[in-house]
Amino acid sequence: MKLNEEIAVNQWGQGLKDINYFIDFFSELELQEKRQYLTDLSHFILQSKPKEDDIDEAINLSDLKKTYTVCILIKLNGLKLFSFEKIINLPENELQKSLKLFLYLFRVSYFRRYEQEKHNTHKWWYWDLSDDKNIDIIMGKT
Repeated sequence: MKLNEEIAVNQWGQGLKDINYFIDFFSELELQEKRQYLTDLSHFILQSKPKEDDIDEAINLSDLKKTYTVCILIKLNGLKLFSFEKIINLPENELQKSLKLFLYLFRVSYFRRYEQEKHNTHKWWYWDLSDDKNIDIIMGKT
């Protein structure tokens, strides 16, 4: 994932980006790019140290039906790498649902960490990403 995309995902975690930004971006990708994007998101989720309780919250926030394959798989298998891999390898018509679930899983777990680490000067992904000065520093423009 490119740095500007990483910034956008972390802005999503801070509530600064709209879900439609990601849906539009994702819809323009080829199948393998979609799978890679979901793989990258799954790593971000795992790095945010999600809790099993986050699953139900993410499903509720995403407005996905609990009966969708992606929701059933994450509930059955939990927040493990192989669970994410199963979801990433679903047929293409399931991948937008996977994107929504992954984004909300990330947001729930990220925000908890953000509250704890937002003053950590060594982790730009927890900086205030609404501040253009911080974005310029991250992008190496200053």
